[in-house]
Amino acid sequence: MLSRVSILARSMATAQRRGLLSSAAQSLVSKPVSDGDPEMFDILQQELHRQKHSITLIPSENFTSKAVMDLLGSELQNKYSEGYPGERYYGGNEIIDKSESLCQARALELYGLDPTQWGVNVQPLSGAPANLYVYSAIMNIGERLMGLDLPDGGHLSHGYQLKSGTPISFISKYFQSMPYHVDHATGLIDYDNLQVLAKAFRPKVIVAGTSAYSRLIDYARFKEISQACGAYLMSDMAHISGLVAANVVPSPFEFSDIVTTTTHKSLRGPRGAMIFFRKGIKSVTKKGKEIPYELEKKINFSVFPGHQGGPHNHTIGAMAVALKQAMSPEFKQYQQKIVDNSKWFAQELNKMGYKLVSGGTDNHLIVIDLSSTPVDGARVETILSALNIAANKNTIPGDKSALFPSGLRIGTPAMTTRGFGREEFSQVAKYIDSAVKLAENLKALEPTAKLDARSRLNEFKKLCNESTEVADLSKEISNWAGQFPVPGEV
Repeated sequence: MLSRVSILARSMATAQRRGLLSSAAQSLVSKPVSDGDPEMFDILQQELHRQKHSITLIPSENFTSKAVMDLLGSELQNKYSEGYPGERYYGGNEIIDKSESLCQARALELYGLDPTQWGVNVQPLSGAPANLYVYSAIMNIGERLMGLDLPDGGHLSHGYQLKSGTPISFISKYFQSMPYHVDHATGLIDYDNLQVLAKAFRPKVIVAGTSAYSRLIDYARFKEISQACGAYLMSDMAHISGLVAANVVPSPFEFSDIVTTTTHKSLRGPRGAMIFFRKGIKSVTKKGKEIPYELEKKINFSVFPGHQGGPHNHTIGAMAVALKQAMSPEFKQYQQKIVDNSKWFAQELNKMGYKLVSGGTDNHLIVIDLSSTPVDGARVETILSALNIAANKNTIPGDKSALFPSGLRIGTPAMTTRGFGREEFSQVAKYIDSAVKLAENLKALEPTAKLDARSRLNEFKKLCNESTEVADLSKEISNWAGQFPVPGEV
């Protein structure tokens, strides 16, 4: 039998062990990443350096604010909250409800929407899933959808499939999709042809939205065409939601039944998405019977529990912050400058002899047509990357390959955030011109042996890495770009 001293000694040892374990456990969850995971911290520092010392021209990218980043890394992410404000499947969500409700209210306020006529779901994790959630809410499997063809400036999530009928996006596997097109002569959406196609195809949904279209969208014409064939008009304003908020491009809300958007592009928020939907009366029959929209329950159910579980509360909180920022005069000035810079950038490229799809731009992006040059978009993207300039290859009307297209897509939102104006974008145009000329020279040095397209591109990459001209210009651009602040530095 143990003595009292032995029992006390054992108890003290146990307490000490528990204390040590508790201390170690607390240390594990309290260390900053620089101490706890130096390898990952180093990767983060590399990415921070890349972003500061490079020129970001991808129009779907931006530099979000310090306040948004604060919420993204906040304790809001610790809470699980399946359901909606006031209707959760977990306890302890009273404060999370406040965050999501505030985000919804700000979203409606930002776009001037009457809460009795419009609702919004802020839980979708990203833009493409948000579009799927809408289709699933209002269409049955096999029903019909129309969206702008991908080579003409559309998006995968608008139902892209090959001309052979092979689905690329699974959306075109779940639903029957038919593309509409731009007029290849003008680069503008061919509304007359869309009207003819819609009348024959009778889609359930027509999508007015783009990912590489530099002109304004005629939402009134889209509404006219949609009504004539009995389709819902869904506008995807993912690229231009910041511009719409600042009233520097036309708003889709007056004419649309549903509007979707991401929140991280021109809106400059976190990586999330929103679905806006009409409420109230959709139409009135000849006999005076009111037909309600009935979209709210269908869309909310499609998001949860139809496709998602618990929402990302840290993202929703960050979205709320971004939406408040978007109501400020400074944000409106920023959006106007995005468009002004884009138009100036396009003019500079035109002066240098570059052909632009549609001839120019009315928004935040430009698509350069490289079809008359010896190089394609893939090679120009590759050499630009080696020069510390991020842009992306892009299909243009008439292209047959998305991997080796004739276009290069560039935009102004990210570098406008960092303080670029006309003078800086004139310099960037010169850098692009230098890159294209370098690419032409390096392409001429590619091996003459018969190689497939991917292998030839790999050979081109090797030539870029070995070029002293590329190395010298890369250093110049890195030093120049590094002079401009990123959010949080000022």
